[in-house]
Amino acid sequence: MKRLVVTGAALLAATAITPASAQRARITPYVEASQVVAADLNGGDVLTYSTLGAGIDAQVQSRRVEVQVSYRYEHRFDYQNKLNNDHTHSGLATVKAAVAPGLSIEAGGIATRTRSDVRGDVQTSNVGNFSNSAQVFSAYVGPNLATHLGPMFVNGAYRFGYTKVEAPGSTGLAAGQSRLDYYDDSKVHVATASVGVKSGTVLPVGITVSGSYTREDAGQLDQRFEGKWGRGDVVLPIMRGLALAGGVGYEQIKISQRDALLNGAGQPVLDGAGRFRTDPNSPRRIAYDLDGVFWDAGVIWKPSRRTFFEARVGRRYGSMSYTGSLSYQPTPGSGIQIGVYDTVQTFGQQLNGGLSNLPTSIASSTDPFGNQFQGCIYGTTSAATGGCMNAVLASATTSAYRARGVTGVAVMGRGGTRFGIGGGYAKRDFIAPTGGTGFTTNGTSDTTIYGQLFASTDVGANGSLQGSVLGSYYNSDIPGNDGIYGWGANAAYTHRFGRLGATLSTGIFGFERDGESSASAQALLGLRYGF
Repeated sequence: MKRLVVTGAALLAATAITPASAQRARITPYVEASQVVAADLNGGDVLTYSTLGAGIDAQVQSRRVEVQVSYRYEHRFDYQNKLNNDHTHSGLATVKAAVAPGLSIEAGGIATRTRSDVRGDVQTSNVGNFSNSAQVFSAYVGPNLATHLGPMFVNGAYRFGYTKVEAPGSTGLAAGQSRLDYYDDSKVHVATASVGVKSGTVLPVGITVSGSYTREDAGQLDQRFEGKWGRGDVVLPIMRGLALAGGVGYEQIKISQRDALLNGAGQPVLDGAGRFRTDPNSPRRIAYDLDGVFWDAGVIWKPSRRTFFEARVGRRYGSMSYTGSLSYQPTPGSGIQIGVYDTVQTFGQQLNGGLSNLPTSIASSTDPFGNQFQGCIYGTTSAATGGCMNAVLASATTSAYRARGVTGVAVMGRGGTRFGIGGGYAKRDFIAPTGGTGFTTNGTSDTTIYGQLFASTDVGANGSLQGSVLGSYYNSDIPGNDGIYGWGANAAYTHRFGRLGATLSTGIFGFERDGESSASAQALLGLRYGF
């Protein structure tokens, strides 16, 4: 018999692992009211406003289904008519359902904010007025197959994803900077398949043959991305826990778009949201056309079930390429995961892909300043440490790019106390048509460096204390741009009185670049009632 438990707790806690015959669910819809004060520490305004919000925290875990949802809508009421934005959406959802042996359906979605222009201001808090910040929504769904045919393993997956970014307001750019287009939306299809045998089953070496197809259509300037590749890999064990690996493949990638429509003065014509309008008479211009062989080789080290390391070096996309990963699980509640990546991407693909890699069990957090889904997101187990969204949310760029970097997340939990740390480095080399109309980002690049620390602990039977510290650096080689630092810290205490919870939070956030700085002190008092 299945047992359903529904709790009215105002804050979501991680669900414990349950027997196969049991099901546990924690589902908490809620309403929330807050009073906010934000003071500009550079001698600017003091904003005071109220918010009303509604949302849901839910977690379901059973033998066949894993679900976690955290979503919140907030509407703001300003007394001084100085707020630029009157509502925000913030949320994350992950779903995994086993529908048959070896076959599952996975889905997920995120609502958060992204920087709009790679050269603009850094918004490290969602309190007060937003600058260079836009609401973004992304979701995906698709089946996954993992089965065997005799000694061979067979894997396959399909994912459909959609991403939408609302038009921003002010970006904070200095006068005279070249106008960049605003991202709109995209639809992406990704299909992958692999078949092979592990070493020691049929042959002394492991052999895998795999392939992938990607097609994305973006709303801006009729942009199109089409990529496909196939490859073969061999793994040769040389001693216990250590193996050499190598692979070779062939791929084709083609990226194209049309020109922006120009007015009589040679300037791009904008629609009502400020995006470039497409010239219907423009030819389709090629931004990237790759057709060729790639290869890589490296080492795999797995000394125990808790440790895995892989590093590869090769040649791809016309230059040397480096990839790798490291995972370590010292205890059931603690883990470290580091990845090195190199791929040709778009904003929609990278955001959708990052979302699909998040675990189905996320550490709950109380961040009334709205940063919990803009940076590093922490898992609750050693096998699901989480991931960071900072690299892709550095800006919602309309151009495709080659993405290279390293990212890492570590989590540690014991009893009612939990720590998380994440960070990384990312570089995007932009790919856009040349010879068309207006300014092109082709050949330019940007760099992102980021770090974040999160901690939470129970205080008595009904209280919890949480805090976070974050920092980032963004730089672009587009002419006239200066590197910009963003930073912030906050702490929040929540006390529960049955279904009612009260939160007091304080924080300080800001950014700095050559000749300009901004800092804001913020405080919030909120009441949440869970049904």
